[in-house]
Amino acid sequence: MLNESRPPQTRVEAFLSYGFRPFFLFSMLFAVFAMALWLGWIALHWMDGELDFTTIDLPMFLWHAHEMVFGYTLAVIAGFFLTAVPGWTSTKPVSGKLLAALVMVWLGGRAVNFVSAVIPLWLTAGIDLAFTPFLLLLVMKALRQTPSKRNAIFPPILALLFVANGLTYLGRAGILDGGMKAGLTLGVNTILLLITLIGGRVVPAFTGNYLRNKGAGALPDSRLPIEMATVFFMALLIGFDLWQPGSLWTGAIAIIAALLHGLRLLGWRGWETLENPIVWILHLSYLWLIAGLALKGIAVLTGVLNEVTALHALTTGAIGSMTVAVMTRAGLGHSGREIRASTAMVAAYLMISAGALIRVAGPVFLASYYNPVMIVSGALWAGAFLILAVVFWPILTRPRKR
Repeated sequence: MLNESRPPQTRVEAFLSYGFRPFFLFSMLFAVFAMALWLGWIALHWMDGELDFTTIDLPMFLWHAHEMVFGYTLAVIAGFFLTAVPGWTSTKPVSGKLLAALVMVWLGGRAVNFVSAVIPLWLTAGIDLAFTPFLLLLVMKALRQTPSKRNAIFPPILALLFVANGLTYLGRAGILDGGMKAGLTLGVNTILLLITLIGGRVVPAFTGNYLRNKGAGALPDSRLPIEMATVFFMALLIGFDLWQPGSLWTGAIAIIAALLHGLRLLGWRGWETLENPIVWILHLSYLWLIAGLALKGIAVLTGVLNEVTALHALTTGAIGSMTVAVMTRAGLGHSGREIRASTAMVAAYLMISAGALIRVAGPVFLASYYNPVMIVSGALWAGAFLILAVVFWPILTRPRKR
Protein backbone atom coordinates (compact mmCIF):
# COMPACT_ATOMS: atom_id res chain seq x y z
CA MET A 1 0.00 0.00 0.00
CA LEU A 2 1.28 3.44 -0.90
CA ASN A 3 2.37 5.86 1.76
CA GLU A 4 0.51 9.15 1.60
CA SER A 5 1.53 10.51 4.97
CA ARG A 6 0.30 14.02 4.14
CA PRO A 7 -3.17 13.84 2.65
CA PRO A 8 -3.83 16.70 0.19
CA GLN A 9 -5.98 19.48 1.52
CA THR A 10 -8.19 19.86 -1.53
CA ARG A 11 -9.97 17.46 -3.86
CA VAL A 12 -7.97 18.73 -6.83
CA GLU A 13 -4.69 18.00 -5.04
CA ALA A 14 -6.00 14.60 -3.99
CA PHE A 15 -7.15 13.82 -7.52
CA LEU A 16 -3.73 14.65 -8.95
CA SER A 17 -1.69 12.97 -6.21
CA TYR A 18 -1.39 9.58 -7.97
CA GLY A 19 -1.93 8.36 -11.50
CA PHE A 20 -4.58 5.82 -10.59
CA ARG A 21 -6.99 8.55 -9.49
CA PRO A 22 -7.61 10.47 -12.74
CA PHE A 23 -6.89 7.64 -15.13
CA PHE A 24 -9.09 5.06 -13.42
CA LEU A 25 -11.99 7.48 -13.05
CA PHE A 26 -11.73 8.89 -16.56
CA SER A 27 -11.35 5.42 -18.06
CA MET A 28 -14.57 4.33 -16.35
CA LEU A 29 -16.42 7.40 -17.59
CA PHE A 30 -14.99 7.06 -21.08
CA ALA A 31 -16.01 3.40 -21.24
CA VAL A 32 -19.59 4.47 -20.61
CA PHE A 33 -19.43 7.28 -23.18
CA ALA A 34 -17.73 5.24 -25.90
CA MET A 35 -20.02 2.26 -25.49
CA ALA A 36 -23.13 4.46 -25.36
CA LEU A 37 -22.07 6.14 -28.61
CA TRP A 38 -21.45 2.77 -30.24
CA LEU A 39 -24.81 1.41 -29.08
CA GLY A 40 -26.54 4.58 -30.22
CA TRP A 41 -25.05 4.10 -33.68
CA ILE A 42 -26.17 0.44 -33.75
CA ALA A 43 -29.70 1.41 -32.73
CA LEU A 44 -29.92 4.27 -35.23
CA HIS A 45 -28.34 2.22 -38.02
CA TRP A 46 -30.81 -0.55 -37.24
CA MET A 47 -33.60 1.89 -38.11
CA ASP A 48 -31.87 3.83 -40.89
CA GLY A 49 -28.91 2.27 -42.68
CA GLU A 50 -27.75 5.64 -44.05
CA LEU A 51 -27.29 7.35 -40.68
CA ASP A 52 -23.74 7.99 -39.45
CA PHE A 53 -21.76 10.33 -37.22
CA THR A 54 -20.34 13.07 -39.43
CA THR A 55 -17.61 14.25 -37.02
CA ILE A 56 -15.70 10.93 -37.09
CA ASP A 57 -13.55 10.04 -40.10
CA LEU A 58 -13.74 6.27 -39.49
CA PRO A 59 -16.51 3.71 -39.88
CA MET A 60 -18.06 3.49 -36.43
CA PHE A 61 -16.96 -0.09 -35.80
CA LEU A 62 -13.33 0.97 -36.33
CA TRP A 63 -13.72 4.05 -34.12
CA HIS A 64 -15.23 1.80 -31.45
CA ALA A 65 -12.33 -0.66 -31.70
CA HIS A 66 -9.65 2.04 -31.73
CA GLU A 67 -11.04 3.95 -28.77
CA MET A 68 -11.58 0.88 -26.60
CA VAL A 69 -7.98 -0.25 -27.20
CA PHE A 70 -6.05 3.02 -27.34
CA GLY A 71 -8.49 5.13 -25.34
CA TYR A 72 -10.03 3.12 -22.52
CA THR A 73 -7.48 0.33 -22.05
CA LEU A 74 -4.42 2.54 -22.45
CA ALA A 75 -5.77 4.86 -19.75
CA VAL A 76 -6.11 1.94 -17.33
CA ILE A 77 -2.57 0.84 -18.18
CA ALA A 78 -1.32 4.38 -17.50
CA GLY A 79 -3.06 4.47 -14.13
CA PHE A 80 -1.63 1.08 -13.22
CA PHE A 81 1.98 1.89 -14.16
CA LEU A 82 1.95 5.35 -12.59
CA THR A 83 0.85 3.75 -9.33
CA ALA A 84 2.76 0.46 -9.37
CA VAL A 85 6.14 1.75 -10.58
CA PRO A 86 6.71 4.06 -7.57
CA GLY A 87 6.10 1.03 -5.35
CA TRP A 88 8.50 -1.13 -7.37
CA THR A 89 11.23 1.52 -7.43
CA SER A 90 10.68 3.44 -4.14
CA THR A 91 10.40 6.68 -6.13
CA LYS A 92 8.01 9.59 -5.87
CA PRO A 93 4.87 9.24 -7.97
CA VAL A 94 4.06 11.49 -10.90
CA SER A 95 1.65 14.04 -9.50
CA GLY A 96 0.40 17.61 -9.72
CA LYS A 97 0.94 19.60 -12.90
CA LEU A 98 2.95 16.88 -14.64
CA LEU A 99 0.19 14.34 -14.07
CA ALA A 100 -2.39 16.90 -15.17
CA ALA A 101 -0.44 17.45 -18.41
CA LEU A 102 -0.41 13.70 -19.13
CA VAL A 103 -4.14 13.47 -18.46
CA MET A 104 -4.80 16.41 -20.77
CA VAL A 105 -2.88 14.72 -23.59
CA TRP A 106 -5.00 11.59 -23.16
CA LEU A 107 -8.21 13.64 -23.09
CA GLY A 108 -6.98 15.51 -26.15
CA GLY A 109 -6.54 12.23 -27.99
CA ARG A 110 -10.11 11.26 -27.25
CA ALA A 111 -11.41 14.66 -28.31
CA VAL A 112 -9.57 14.80 -31.66
CA ASN A 113 -10.68 11.27 -32.52
CA PHE A 114 -14.27 12.33 -31.92
CA VAL A 115 -13.94 15.28 -34.34
CA SER A 116 -11.42 13.63 -36.68
CA ALA A 117 -13.57 14.30 -39.77
CA VAL A 118 -13.36 18.08 -39.35
CA ILE A 119 -9.65 18.46 -38.48
CA PRO A 120 -6.50 17.34 -40.33
CA LEU A 121 -5.50 13.72 -39.77
CA TRP A 122 -1.95 14.78 -38.87
CA LEU A 123 -3.36 16.79 -35.96
CA THR A 124 -5.45 13.85 -34.72
CA ALA A 125 -2.48 11.52 -35.00
CA GLY A 126 -0.03 13.96 -33.45
CA ILE A 127 -2.11 14.58 -30.33
CA ASP A 128 -3.22 10.98 -29.85
CA LEU A 129 0.21 9.43 -30.50
CA ALA A 130 1.91 11.84 -28.08
CA PHE A 131 0.37 10.12 -25.07
CA THR A 132 2.24 6.81 -25.06
CA PRO A 133 5.78 8.29 -25.44
CA PHE A 134 4.95 10.77 -22.68
CA LEU A 135 3.88 7.92 -20.41
CA LEU A 136 6.87 5.82 -21.45
CA LEU A 137 9.33 8.57 -20.52
CA LEU A 138 7.78 8.92 -17.07
CA VAL A 139 7.84 5.15 -16.49
CA MET A 140 11.42 4.76 -17.73
CA LYS A 141 12.63 7.64 -15.57
CA ALA A 142 11.44 5.83 -12.45
CA LEU A 143 12.55 2.36 -13.57
CA ARG A 144 16.08 3.61 -14.28
CA GLN A 145 16.47 4.77 -10.69
CA THR A 146 16.02 1.20 -9.46
CA PRO A 147 16.98 -1.10 -12.35
CA SER A 148 15.35 -4.54 -12.31
CA LYS A 149 15.43 -7.28 -14.94
CA ARG A 150 11.95 -8.27 -13.81
CA ASN A 151 10.54 -4.87 -14.81
CA ALA A 152 12.61 -4.38 -17.98
CA ILE A 153 9.86 -5.89 -20.15
CA PHE A 154 7.38 -3.07 -19.51
CA PRO A 155 8.97 -0.22 -21.52
CA PRO A 156 9.07 -2.40 -24.68
CA ILE A 157 5.40 -3.22 -24.16
CA LEU A 158 4.53 0.48 -24.03
CA ALA A 159 6.67 0.99 -27.13
CA LEU A 160 4.75 -1.77 -28.92
CA LEU A 161 1.47 -0.06 -28.03
CA PHE A 162 2.83 3.15 -29.56
CA VAL A 163 3.78 1.29 -32.73
CA ALA A 164 0.37 -0.37 -32.83
CA ASN A 165 -1.47 2.95 -32.62
CA GLY A 166 0.91 4.39 -35.19
CA LEU A 167 0.00 1.59 -37.60
CA THR A 168 -3.68 2.51 -37.30
CA TYR A 169 -2.90 6.06 -38.39
CA LEU A 170 -0.75 4.89 -41.29
CA GLY A 171 -3.76 2.87 -42.37
CA ARG A 172 -6.11 5.82 -41.93
CA ALA A 173 -3.80 8.00 -44.02
CA GLY A 174 -3.71 5.44 -46.83
CA ILE A 175 0.04 5.00 -46.43
CA LEU A 176 -0.10 1.39 -45.22
CA ASP A 177 -2.67 -0.97 -46.65
CA GLY A 178 -4.26 -2.90 -43.79
CA GLY A 179 -2.59 -0.67 -41.21
CA MET A 180 -5.73 -0.20 -39.15
CA LYS A 181 -6.36 -3.92 -38.77
CA ALA A 182 -2.68 -4.67 -38.10
CA GLY A 183 -2.49 -1.91 -35.49
CA LEU A 184 -5.61 -3.07 -33.67
CA THR A 185 -4.41 -6.69 -33.74
CA LEU A 186 -0.99 -5.73 -32.41
CA GLY A 187 -2.55 -3.50 -29.77
CA VAL A 188 -4.91 -6.19 -28.45
CA ASN A 189 -2.26 -8.92 -28.43
CA THR A 190 0.24 -6.66 -26.67
CA ILE A 191 -2.35 -5.94 -23.99
CA LEU A 192 -2.96 -9.69 -23.63
CA LEU A 193 0.79 -10.21 -23.15
CA LEU A 194 0.72 -7.50 -20.47
CA ILE A 195 -2.19 -9.28 -18.75
CA THR A 196 -0.17 -12.49 -18.92
CA LEU A 197 2.81 -10.83 -17.21
CA ILE A 198 0.92 -8.79 -14.61
CA GLY A 199 -1.58 -11.60 -14.02
CA GLY A 200 1.30 -13.94 -13.26
CA ARG A 201 2.30 -11.59 -10.46
CA VAL A 202 -0.92 -10.37 -8.93
CA VAL A 203 -3.28 -13.36 -9.22
CA PRO A 204 -1.15 -15.89 -7.27
CA ALA A 205 0.13 -13.18 -4.90
CA PHE A 206 -3.29 -11.87 -3.86
CA THR A 207 -4.75 -15.37 -3.84
CA GLY A 208 -1.89 -16.58 -1.65
CA ASN A 209 -2.41 -13.72 0.81
CA TYR A 210 -6.08 -14.52 1.04
CA LEU A 211 -5.57 -18.27 1.48
CA ARG A 212 -2.94 -17.71 4.19
CA ASN A 213 -5.30 -15.44 6.09
CA LYS A 214 -8.06 -18.04 6.03
CA GLY A 215 -5.66 -20.82 7.03
CA ALA A 216 -5.81 -22.84 3.82
CA GLY A 217 -3.55 -25.87 3.68
CA ALA A 218 -2.36 -25.40 0.09
CA LEU A 219 -1.22 -22.18 -1.60
CA PRO A 220 -1.03 -21.10 -5.25
CA ASP A 221 1.72 -22.82 -7.20
CA SER A 222 3.56 -21.21 -10.13
CA ARG A 223 5.92 -23.52 -12.01
CA LEU A 224 8.73 -21.82 -13.90
CA PRO A 225 8.59 -23.99 -17.07
CA ILE A 226 4.87 -23.29 -17.47
CA GLU A 227 5.38 -19.59 -16.70
CA MET A 228 8.12 -19.25 -19.31
CA ALA A 229 6.26 -21.28 -21.94
CA THR A 230 3.08 -19.24 -21.45
CA VAL A 231 4.86 -15.92 -21.93
CA PHE A 232 6.78 -17.32 -24.91
CA PHE A 233 3.66 -18.46 -26.75
CA MET A 234 1.86 -15.18 -26.06
CA ALA A 235 4.83 -13.31 -27.53
CA LEU A 236 4.84 -15.74 -30.45
CA LEU A 237 1.15 -15.06 -31.02
CA ILE A 238 1.92 -11.34 -31.40
CA GLY A 239 4.28 -12.06 -34.27
CA PHE A 240 2.23 -14.69 -36.10
CA ASP A 241 -1.05 -12.81 -35.72
CA LEU A 242 0.60 -9.77 -37.27
CA TRP A 243 2.48 -11.41 -40.16
CA GLN A 244 0.33 -14.50 -40.78
CA PRO A 245 -3.17 -13.63 -39.54
CA GLY A 246 -5.64 -16.44 -39.97
CA SER A 247 -2.95 -19.03 -40.66
CA LEU A 248 -2.87 -22.54 -39.22
CA TRP A 249 0.23 -21.54 -37.27
CA THR A 250 -1.63 -18.66 -35.62
CA GLY A 251 -4.56 -20.90 -34.69
CA ALA A 252 -2.29 -23.61 -33.27
CA ILE A 253 -0.31 -21.08 -31.22
CA ALA A 254 -3.56 -19.67 -29.78
CA ILE A 255 -4.71 -23.16 -28.74
CA ILE A 256 -1.34 -23.99 -27.15
CA ALA A 257 -1.35 -20.65 -25.33
CA ALA A 258 -4.87 -21.38 -24.01
CA LEU A 259 -3.75 -24.78 -22.68
CA LEU A 260 -0.71 -23.26 -20.98
CA HIS A 261 -2.81 -20.52 -19.41
CA GLY A 262 -5.20 -23.22 -18.21
CA LEU A 263 -2.39 -25.11 -16.49
CA ARG A 264 -1.21 -21.86 -14.97
CA LEU A 265 -4.66 -20.98 -13.65
CA LEU A 266 -5.20 -24.45 -12.17
CA GLY A 267 -2.11 -23.97 -10.03
CA TRP A 268 -3.50 -20.76 -8.57
CA ARG A 269 -6.41 -22.53 -6.77
CA GLY A 270 -9.12 -20.07 -7.70
CA TRP A 271 -11.91 -22.38 -6.54
CA GLU A 272 -10.90 -21.63 -2.95
CA THR A 273 -11.64 -17.90 -3.36
CA LEU A 274 -15.34 -18.06 -4.23
CA GLU A 275 -16.38 -16.32 -1.01
CA ASN A 276 -14.17 -13.30 -1.77
CA PRO A 277 -15.25 -11.42 -4.93
CA ILE A 278 -12.26 -9.09 -5.12
CA VAL A 279 -10.04 -12.18 -5.41
CA TRP A 280 -12.21 -14.41 -7.59
CA ILE A 281 -12.68 -11.64 -10.16
CA LEU A 282 -8.96 -12.02 -10.93
CA HIS A 283 -9.46 -15.71 -11.65
CA LEU A 284 -12.62 -15.08 -13.68
CA SER A 285 -10.76 -12.49 -15.75
CA TYR A 286 -7.99 -14.97 -16.43
CA LEU A 287 -10.55 -17.62 -17.36
CA TRP A 288 -11.86 -15.25 -20.02
CA LEU A 289 -8.33 -15.04 -21.41
CA ILE A 290 -8.20 -18.83 -21.71
CA ALA A 291 -11.65 -18.99 -23.31
CA GLY A 292 -10.81 -16.23 -25.75
CA LEU A 293 -7.58 -17.82 -26.89
CA ALA A 294 -9.28 -21.21 -27.28
CA LEU A 295 -12.12 -19.66 -29.31
CA LYS A 296 -9.62 -17.76 -31.44
CA GLY A 297 -7.77 -20.98 -32.20
CA ILE A 298 -11.00 -22.80 -33.02
CA ALA A 299 -12.14 -19.94 -35.27
CA VAL A 300 -8.87 -19.90 -37.19
CA LEU A 301 -8.42 -23.67 -37.48
CA THR A 302 -11.99 -24.71 -38.23
CA GLY A 303 -13.91 -21.69 -39.45
CA VAL A 304 -16.99 -22.78 -37.48
CA LEU A 305 -16.81 -19.57 -35.45
CA ASN A 306 -16.39 -15.97 -36.57
CA GLU A 307 -12.98 -14.62 -35.53
CA VAL A 308 -14.54 -11.30 -34.49
CA THR A 309 -16.82 -13.17 -32.09
CA ALA A 310 -13.81 -14.93 -30.58
CA LEU A 311 -11.98 -11.62 -30.38
CA HIS A 312 -14.67 -10.19 -28.11
CA ALA A 313 -14.09 -12.94 -25.55
CA LEU A 314 -10.57 -11.49 -25.29
CA THR A 315 -11.54 -7.81 -25.36
CA THR A 316 -14.98 -7.48 -23.74
CA GLY A 317 -14.33 -10.46 -21.47
CA ALA A 318 -10.63 -10.77 -20.57
CA ILE A 319 -9.49 -7.16 -20.97
CA GLY A 320 -12.74 -5.74 -19.62
CA SER A 321 -12.76 -7.97 -16.53
CA MET A 322 -9.04 -7.76 -15.76
CA THR A 323 -8.88 -3.98 -16.04
CA VAL A 324 -11.85 -3.67 -13.71
CA ALA A 325 -10.32 -6.20 -11.29
CA VAL A 326 -7.12 -4.17 -11.15
CA MET A 327 -8.84 -0.79 -10.91
CA THR A 328 -11.19 -1.76 -8.11
CA ARG A 329 -8.52 -3.44 -6.00
CA ALA A 330 -5.88 -0.74 -6.53
CA GLY A 331 -8.43 2.05 -6.22
CA LEU A 332 -9.52 0.82 -2.80
CA GLY A 333 -6.11 -0.16 -1.45
CA HIS A 334 -4.15 2.89 -2.55
CA SER A 335 -6.84 5.27 -1.28
CA GLY A 336 -6.75 3.75 2.20
CA ARG A 337 -10.07 1.91 1.95
CA GLU A 338 -10.76 -1.64 2.98
CA ILE A 339 -10.01 -3.97 0.08
CA ARG A 340 -13.45 -5.52 -0.09
CA ALA A 341 -15.89 -5.61 -2.97
CA SER A 342 -19.22 -3.98 -2.21
CA THR A 343 -22.50 -5.34 -3.53
CA ALA A 344 -22.44 -2.74 -6.30
CA MET A 345 -18.94 -3.76 -7.33
CA VAL A 346 -19.89 -7.45 -7.44
CA ALA A 347 -22.88 -6.53 -9.59
CA ALA A 348 -20.52 -4.70 -11.96
CA TYR A 349 -18.18 -7.72 -12.11
CA LEU A 350 -21.07 -9.99 -13.07
CA MET A 351 -22.54 -7.51 -15.56
CA ILE A 352 -19.25 -7.29 -17.45
CA SER A 353 -19.03 -11.07 -17.78
CA ALA A 354 -22.73 -11.31 -18.67
CA GLY A 355 -22.26 -8.68 -21.35
CA ALA A 356 -19.21 -10.51 -22.69
CA LEU A 357 -21.02 -13.86 -22.68
CA ILE A 358 -23.97 -12.43 -24.61
CA ARG A 359 -21.59 -10.72 -27.06
CA VAL A 360 -19.81 -14.01 -27.74
CA ALA A 361 -22.72 -16.45 -27.67
CA GLY A 362 -25.43 -14.20 -29.10
CA PRO A 363 -24.20 -14.04 -32.72
CA VAL A 364 -23.75 -17.84 -32.68
CA PHE A 365 -27.13 -18.87 -31.26
CA LEU A 366 -29.26 -15.80 -32.04
CA ALA A 367 -27.82 -14.64 -35.35
CA SER A 368 -31.17 -13.27 -36.57
CA TYR A 369 -31.31 -10.98 -33.51
CA TYR A 370 -27.83 -9.53 -33.98
CA ASN A 371 -28.68 -5.88 -33.27
CA PRO A 372 -30.73 -6.53 -30.10
CA VAL A 373 -27.99 -8.88 -28.87
CA MET A 374 -25.35 -6.19 -29.39
CA ILE A 375 -27.45 -3.59 -27.58
CA VAL A 376 -28.18 -5.84 -24.57
CA SER A 377 -24.55 -6.91 -24.34
CA GLY A 378 -23.20 -3.38 -24.62
CA ALA A 379 -25.78 -1.98 -22.20
CA LEU A 380 -24.75 -4.49 -19.53
CA TRP A 381 -21.07 -3.71 -20.10
CA ALA A 382 -21.57 0.07 -20.05
CA GLY A 383 -23.92 -0.20 -17.08
CA ALA A 384 -21.19 -1.95 -15.10
CA PHE A 385 -18.79 0.92 -15.72
CA LEU A 386 -21.45 3.47 -14.82
CA ILE A 387 -21.91 1.71 -11.47
CA LEU A 388 -18.15 1.67 -10.89
CA ALA A 389 -17.82 5.35 -11.81
CA VAL A 390 -20.51 6.28 -9.28
CA VAL A 391 -18.93 4.10 -6.57
CA PHE A 392 -15.37 5.30 -7.18
CA TRP A 393 -16.02 8.99 -7.84
CA PRO A 394 -15.82 9.94 -4.13
CA ILE A 395 -13.03 7.41 -3.50
CA LEU A 396 -10.78 8.72 -6.25
CA THR A 397 -11.48 12.44 -5.77
CA ARG A 398 -11.09 12.63 -1.99
CA PRO A 399 -7.91 12.52 0.12
CA ARG A 400 -6.62 9.14 1.19
CA LYS A 401 -8.06 7.72 4.39
CA ARG A 402 -5.50 7.23 7.13
